[in-house]
Amino acid sequence: MAFLALLDPNPDAAAAGIMALGCFVWAFIALFVLAIMVFQIWLFWRIFSKAGYSGAMSLLILIPAFGPLIVLCILAFGNWPILKDRS
Repeated sequence: MAFLALLDPNPDAAAAGIMALGCFVWAFIALFVLAIMVFQIWLFWRIFSKAGYSGAMSLLILIPAFGPLIVLCILAFGNWPILKDRS
């Protein structure tokens, strides 16, 4: 019903309607970002498990700014334990 507030000649009601719409938009964005983060953690969990590391290392992604870089450096430059078992 926030859209009906935009038709009201009272400017306070219109402002409240716009703010309510903004809250819905930000809530949608927050849920979308959360879903992407959960999916990314799940993907890296699988990659770490297949490489022979503990899957919990994928939680390093949650470190702000440097987490994904740390994860990629471990996977790119680390010695994978699964390859030691094969030789």
